Amino acid sequence: MDPVIIVGAGPVGLTLALALARQEVPTVVLDEGPGKEEPRPARTAVLREDTAALLERLTGVALDEHGVRLTGWRSLRRRQVVSEIAFAPDEPAPLHIAQHVITGLLRAAVAEQPLVEIAADSRLDSIEQEPTGVTAHTRGPKGTWWRGGYLVGCDGTRSTVRKLQDIRFPGRTAVERHAVAALRTELPWEGRVLLHRSPPWRSSGPFAGEVTARPLPDGAWRLDWLLPPGKDLVTPELLVTRIRETLAGWTDGSTPAYDLLDTGVHTVHHRLARRWRDGRVFLAGDSAHLLGALGTQGLDEGLRDADNLAWKLASVWHHGPHEALLDSYQAERRAVVSARLRATDQALPGLRGGGGLRHLVPGTARGHDALLTDGHLGRGTLGAPGAYTASPLAPRHVQGEIPVDTPPGAPVADVRVTAEDGSSVRLRDRLGRGALLVVLIAPGTGVWDRKHWVSAGVMPRLAAAVTALPHPAELLVAESYPGAPAHSVLLVRPDGHLVTALNGVRPADLYAAAEATLGGAVTEGMKEGAGSGVG
Repeated sequence: MDPVIIVGAGPVGLTLALALARQEVPTVVLDEGPGKEEPRPARTAVLREDTAALLERLTGVALDEHGVRLTGWRSLRRRQVVSEIAFAPDEPAPLHIAQHVITGLLRAAVAEQPLVEIAADSRLDSIEQEPTGVTAHTRGPKGTWWRGGYLVGCDGTRSTVRKLQDIRFPGRTAVERHAVAALRTELPWEGRVLLHRSPPWRSSGPFAGEVTARPLPDGAWRLDWLLPPGKDLVTPELLVTRIRETLAGWTDGSTPAYDLLDTGVHTVHHRLARRWRDGRVFLAGDSAHLLGALGTQGLDEGLRDADNLAWKLASVWHHGPHEALLDSYQAERRAVVSARLRATDQALPGLRGGGGLRHLVPGTARGHDALLTDGHLGRGTLGAPGAYTASPLAPRHVQGEIPVDTPPGAPVADVRVTAEDGSSVRLRDRLGRGALLVVLIAPGTGVWDRKHWVSAGVMPRLAAAVTALPHPAELLVAESYPGAPAHSVLLVRPDGHLVTALNGVRPADLYAAAEATLGGAVTEGMKEGAGSGVG
């Protein structure tokens, strides 16, 4: 079969290419630029723990060496501490990292991956679909025709793919604007984010009375000042003045020494593409959605798009087309992003209306702070990872299903498991290989050598049931899982979302749940590939 064509070599496009390569699917990445990423320290991203783990699996690099794992959060209003959160050493914590660093790590991994071809200086100008594939034409020094089985537009806000497919992109323009500066200085909140609303010092220029400080490696910080609605010009002189006022206000005295690394104005738009799939053409990342108000993270959602789409494209690439499985990408991801946008839009009037945060209604500061905390730290309705509870892939009326702390459709907890080769690994380490994961909860197995329990108790029956599933699957064993009783069995999708939890070894129910996860009745190719192991 022809490779998958990916348009756009940003973080989402490169992540998708590496995720497909991990599942032995070749790709061609059409890069409009020269193949280099310009360093922009003021352009950063906050990644949730699971999306950071996704990048680490694909690049083989520990991101903590290139970003800052946040240790806490502090919120001030005027001079009063409204809330303060400290993350425990073993508690999931967001990662703050420069976007050009992410792209650089992904490019380095792609350079070592023979299944990924990067075509630099290749600007897309046409797409032709046929029943058996897609043909794309690029212009430039390497202008040519490219043939692929599917095409994914990861080409950003002004997506050529979206325009060529005539897909509408409605939404709101300039929901928020921020003046941004990256600088190196000493601040008294090492590893913590500070949100300061209505700071007590006098504001100079068009600033709305809210500033956020996020740490970066090597003593650097990213500062964001909320700008009022409108198009007031933020000149370099105004921004430098505001930097000096802010730093002096935080240190209760004169402005400390600082090195200015980068500046900019970040404008947040809220848009959602009407369709994320058009035949053999898909959209992902900023080409499909724009968000980012109240601390929500658009890149984090784009990486989730890539993770969701990769295993589905890999499945049909290896086993043949399955329309219900491909359709589920739009159904799942668009619903999650739509809910995130809807929740943010509902919160915005109370938080930003009436002159901004300087005119909060008395008594509402803590409630508003909780919403902003959710968005920045990946919690609650604004920030928590989406669950595919209404997914068309969710099995219906599963006999023997039991509740655990992870609802069906939500990302699984990253517990330690024993793999088929006897090694002890984290559950997330087994994701993204294209296989379903079947996890037996068996307390006490960790103290015994695998050879003593792999042929005892329920294991032989469960192993036979896993081999008979309609899709390649890997059997894992965990000492415990939050909320799961002993001898329960979890079925997990290749992208780490829980399908179901069963009260024991129930081969027929396990098979039915796996079949539903693949979009219903499976093809003969999938049946032939079942039990063939994991690449």
